[in-house]
Amino acid sequence: MSPGQHLPPEYDKGDETTVGGYHAVHSRPAALEGRDGMSYSLDVLSDLTGEPPRPFGAYLLFVQWARLGAQKAEGHLETDFLTWGTSAAEAEQLLSMMPLADAQRALDALIAARDGESTRRWFDVMREEPADGAE
Repeated sequence: MSPGQHLPPEYDKGDETTVGGYHAVHSRPAALEGRDGMSYSLDVLSDLTGEPPRPFGAYLLFVQWARLGAQKAEGHLETDFLTWGTSAAEAEQLLSMMPLADAQRALDALIAARDGESTRRWFDVMREEPADGAE
């Protein structure tokens, strides 16, 4: 699939209200708007935990996209491990069943931890700041 190509949803591939189901149905990661007004896409990743009883943990990675100009990644946020398994695939499969509403809450909590409890969005800040050279 080339960038910008639209494929029709395939609803028989999963439950689009979950992280993994959305990806299966739409052939792309879910996109969320953070409490900061920025756009984020999400992915499920895993890593070794160092804990023999549960050697792999899965977490959500939120890629923040630039708000203006060319479409490019501008940063990212990631959760701690949210699910565990005896393999990376098992941990990721468990996390892929997370409802998108829970992923949205996780994203907003990460933004609040990064930015404080302010609910000002980037476009509100831009309106309040004077233009370069203006006072």
